[in-house]
Amino acid sequence: MEKWIEKYRGINPGVILDRELKKKKLKQTAFARDIKLPAQTLNAIIKGKRKMTPEVAFKIDNALGLEESTMAILQAMYDTTLVKHKIGIINHPDISRLRRILFWDTDFDKIDWQRQKNAVIRRVWERGNEDEKKEIQRFYGIDSTYAVINEIKPTRPDPSFLRKKSS
Repeated sequence: MEKWIEKYRGINPGVILDRELKKKKLKQTAFARDIKLPAQTLNAIIKGKRKMTPEVAFKIDNALGLEESTMAILQAMYDTTLVKHKIGIINHPDISRLRRILFWDTDFDKIDWQRQKNAVIRRVWERGNEDEKKEIQRFYGIDSTYAVINEIKPTRPDPSFLRKKSS
């Protein structure tokens, strides 16, 4: 799959549409009028209360100058994510072995373990215990875990008493 679209996997296309409209400084009602769509329908799509049909996606792509089928692909990817969540096929580590407090600033149940792999590995390596580190290594693999760990740079210099004295 193309790289540009990969970053939008699992995001409601209405959110992306809303951002595009704001970026181009377009009002929802005027945009809805331009593509001959009821304003309430466009608003429901943006709020995630309604799916984007292929016809509407095509109109939006044309009006915003996006590549053909962009919005339809985003809708399909979002629908696939919803199905995965519904049937429980989301691939994740054994979360019973990870303390939720490690991710205190995040909704633990909504972590996308594949997309946020680097951040998860860094967080567990900085704050996790040995069991948590082992679980992350098991889940992501040793090579991939160490590739991320080796990117981690110290955030502050060593204290002065640990530095070598220059002569």
